[in-house]
Parts: sequence; C-alpha cells; structure tokens
Amino acid sequence: MNSSIPNRNELVLVTGASTGIGAATAKELARRGFHVLAGVRREADADGLRADGIEPVILDITVDHDVTAIADRIASDPRPLRALINNAGIAVNAPLEALPITQWRKQFEVNLFGHIAITQALLPALITSSGTVVNISSVGGKVVLPTYGAYAGSKFALEAASDALRREVAGLGVKVVVIEPGAVKTKMPERGIATSEVLQADMTSAQLARYGDLIEAVTAQARSFTEVGVPAEHAAKVIAKAATSSRPKTRYTVGRDAAILVRISRLVSDRVLDGIVRANLRSIAKKARSQAPNPVVAVSDPR
Repeated sequence: MNSSIPNRNELVLVTGASTGIGAATAKELARRGFHVLAGVRREADADGLRADGIEPVILDITVDHDVTAIADRIASDPRPLRALINNAGIAVNAPLEALPITQWRKQFEVNLFGHIAITQALLPALITSSGTVVNISSVGGKVVLPTYGAYAGSKFALEAASDALRREVAGLGVKVVVIEPGAVKTKMPERGIATSEVLQADMTSAQLARYGDLIEAVTAQARSFTEVGVPAEHAAKVIAKAATSSRPKTRYTVGRDAAILVRISRLVSDRVLDGIVRANLRSIAKKARSQAPNPVVAVSDPR
C-alpha cells in the first residue's frame, strides 16, 4: 500500500463486493488505509478483487453459516471493526399482479433480512469500537416506480429498520447511516432486466396485454442508467465518507437525480408525483421508439 496513506489498523466489512458499488467501496476504503473484508459469493470473484488492503471472504448474507463465520473472523481479529457496509442486494422487478410470491420473499430475504442478520451478528463488535452501520438503500426507498414494488418495498423496509436501529444504539456510540443512490453505472440494472425477461415468459397473455408497454418503458429507463448514471466510484466516495465520519449525516443521496426526486417527493402530493413518473416514462418510451431499429415493434406510451 502507498506509504503516504496511514495504516488505520481497523477493519471494515463490505457485503456484496463482487462488482459495482461494493467493489468500488472496498477499493476506496483500502485506499484510505483500512483493512477491508470484501464479501463475495464465489471464489472467482474473490480472485479478481484480492489486493493490498482487501481480503475477499466468501459471504452470502442469507446463509447462516456464512454470517456466523464472518462474525467469528472479526471477533478473532485484534483490530476493531470501524464499519459494516450493508451493500449486497438484488433487483426483482415485475408488476405486483405478475410477480410470484416466492420472488417477493427472495427479494426481502436478500435486501432486508440478510442485512438484519449480519447487523445482529456484528453489533457487539460495533458497540465495542463505536463503529458505524452503513445501509445501502436506494432512491427507491423513498419513491417507487411501477414494477419496482418488491425492490422498493425491501428498501422502504430497510430505511425503517435503519431508523429504528439508529435510535436504539445512539446511546451506545454506534452510528447508523442510510445511503440513497439514484442512477449508478453498475451491472445491477442489466441483471434486473434479465430477471424481468425471465418473469415475463411466465406471465399470462392477459397480464402481458395489461403491462407489456409499461414493462418495456421501465426496462428502457433501467438501460439508460448506463448512460446517465454516476460512476460507482462516485458512490464509493460518499459511502466511505459516511463510514469514516465521526458525526455522519443520517442519510446521503448519491447522484443529482436522487437528490431531486427525494426533494420533489417531499413537496408534492401523491397524485402530482404519479403524473411526474408517468410523464417521465412516456418520454423514455418515446425515445426508445425513435431509436428502435424497427419502429413497428417499439414500445408505446405507458398510461
């Protein structure tokens, strides 16, 4: 590691560190001198992430054995745990009517219950070190787009759990921070699109007739994230700041779009916000239609 960066002799755990925001955050914290335990689910991901200051660990936050193992690993280390970055997550998007209940449960198992499990396991260490819990939520934890009911529901719940935890442990010296990214250039949108396409194959013809155009518009919006989103490294800097501050804010947005949308949601009624969302999707659908190689099969305006 660069000799100009002090060795803080402290640990940070980042879950979901294989790619995207998690990987960028692990690298940013290592650059700042922390020893980062980077949670990944596959050995191949570990090999690609291993570097000075980054120790990949196999960690699926929905597997009890993995959670126990990382808690034991941290308990056996003489270095204090400075922060837990709850970043692991998946996106399973489909209209509420068409999304099987098993997929709803899967979404919450990863995006909520897994975070709670790892937080419960590591709270004793964080209390000892007066450390910080950083929960990676989403602008979807404040404003819900159509087909994002399960994903946003898990993020709304994570925001609520974060508020409760913050008030429970404030007197114990533990900080709790929520990060609300908007569009970020990661692989998650494409993974979500792939999952959505699989789910569409199981939808009835009546459901496709009801929601097909809407799904196409939302998919086009997700793909636009690769064009308009901020780099994962930008999000990583915000997360690292929150994790290392002695007095962090309770919430940070990432990206101009997230800041604007959260602000608008506080100022307008639900009906007005519905209209804004509808108009935005209509604009995206129109752009997708103009760029489609065959306008005959392009999406129509969602209404």
